[in-house]
Amino acid sequence: MKKVLLSAVALLAFGFANAQEEKSEGGNQTSKGKWLIEANTGNAMLGTTGFYFASQDGESQYNIGLDGGYFIMDNLALKAGLGYGGDSFSDTSSFSYRLGAKYYVESMIPVTLDLTGASGDGVENFAGETPMWLGVGAGYAWFLGDNVSIEPGIRYNHSLNDDYTDKGVFQLNVGFALHF
Repeated sequence: MKKVLLSAVALLAFGFANAQEEKSEGGNQTSKGKWLIEANTGNAMLGTTGFYFASQDGESQYNIGLDGGYFIMDNLALKAGLGYGGDSFSDTSSFSYRLGAKYYVESMIPVTLDLTGASGDGVENFAGETPMWLGVGAGYAWFLGDNVSIEPGIRYNHSLNDDYTDKGVFQLNVGFALHF
């Protein structure tokens, strides 16, 4: 029994030392070759790949979406996202997309730059244009173990369609990410 216990402790120590060596050699959540899947809270004011639901006076709006990315180098991921949403008061629906990049400063401060657009029933304005936004954001990543992070942040979306809207939109959001 003593040999079995000693062997188990040795195996555990070896496994722990090996895991620590992997992390010190760039095996963290934002290393080159890792994947990222994100779900973010969204904003009903623009096309989004996030999650939101709003209801007022029996009328509701919703959106569901996800972003995914691949780390092409340590701390830098190229990302793409898709979203689908609609409302109950005008029976419209929209399809949203996002393309961009996310860089983790010191592996814990995510900074994003991306292009977001939307198309579908009812998203065009009087001139027939659909919205397109250039967004920049930053936040903080709390890593809960090796595969999960919570990332609250702030983002500014600049409208690229003066005929659609000339206003920018600030967002506060919370992201939830899986790293593998």
